[in-house]
Amino acid sequence: MPCSAARRFSMLFALTGSLATAMVATLVPGSAAAQSDVHKSALHSFKVVTVAEGLVNPWSMAWLPNGDMLVTERPGRLRIVRGGKLLPEPVAGVPAVRVVGQGGLQDVVVHPSFADNRLVYLSFAKPNADGSQGTTAVIRARLENDRLNNVEEIFEAFPYSATPGHYGARMAFDGKGHLFLTSGDRMAPPQGDLTHHAAQDLSHHHGKVLRLNEDGTVPNDNPFIGKSGVLPEIWSYGHRNLQGLAFNPTTGDLWETEHGPQGGDELNFIRPSLNYGWPVITYGANYGVGTEIGGRAGEGMEQPAAFWVPSIAPSGLLFYTGDKFPKWQGNLLAGGLSSGYQQLSRIMIEGSRVTNREPLLQLEMRIRDVRQGPDGYIYIATDNRLSNPTPIVRLEPVD
Repeated sequence: MPCSAARRFSMLFALTGSLATAMVATLVPGSAAAQSDVHKSALHSFKVVTVAEGLVNPWSMAWLPNGDMLVTERPGRLRIVRGGKLLPEPVAGVPAVRVVGQGGLQDVVVHPSFADNRLVYLSFAKPNADGSQGTTAVIRARLENDRLNNVEEIFEAFPYSATPGHYGARMAFDGKGHLFLTSGDRMAPPQGDLTHHAAQDLSHHHGKVLRLNEDGTVPNDNPFIGKSGVLPEIWSYGHRNLQGLAFNPTTGDLWETEHGPQGGDELNFIRPSLNYGWPVITYGANYGVGTEIGGRAGEGMEQPAAFWVPSIAPSGLLFYTGDKFPKWQGNLLAGGLSSGYQQLSRIMIEGSRVTNREPLLQLEMRIRDVRQGPDGYIYIATDNRLSNPTPIVRLEPVD
């Protein structure tokens, strides 16, 4: 599918560095700074403040109506930050997880009607009987007295795989009774006939965005309902390792970020039934050798709204709507994990089009998740490859 001139323009800046990058490069420190330092951006100055310490591979954050923060730790623990302090004991009732490579306990989201039903949802790498394989699964449970009760598995991706990564596992509610879930391609190698790659195969869940009802059943208006050989949960396909998922609260549009191979990380505007191309379309290259994988376009396949070369390894995605950074309202914020290009990307959009980008916090922290708290501040879960404890921090404006 040919892309418009505007989209080609936005993708050119994605490849070579946005205009905003050039404009603010002298304003953003290139090395780690003390948390008391003031960070300057194009529209707001801010500081980084520690919220909670001592977490091991924190993967996601969510808030309860009483102000408690839930934090998942990839090794398999659900933690509570209450009154600014990390409670010493993890929440009981979390299912067994396969903690191998990138897998473990991953996303946590709170049901929109939690005050009435007390439901929380966890995505995780589920082990098979002997732990040799795993898959992406989702449970929901009632959170009562700091433990999970009535734990119910509502989804299990098909098939299992022995590979240690690319689980996806990001979740988001659309406010209309549906839960969206990402399922990565489980490291299926991009070789042979690329049109037969796992992400292009509609008979299983790898490399897909999925749409479920809140109880895990399949909505009867999903785009592939009734089609032979196609799993009915599939909403979109042709994805690699989807690590960010967020709805625009104003328009209801769904956006997603995913890892490319050695470059070619993507930001995608997600619409039902569409094919986002991996690995037939990619702006990345084969690891190590740098050779081309697929092409830059494919018939019936969507172009990314923007991409990153080199990779930032995007993880966590947020539409900012708070009042603490009013000039950022309506912007996307995407975290970056890459050791060489760690950053928080502020992305400006108009409709389905990216208009500009600004990198923040360059080379300062490995960002696993980014969320807006109920207080309007921006919270970041930082991560360490060696599983050393890392903090939750937040951005606060500086007048």
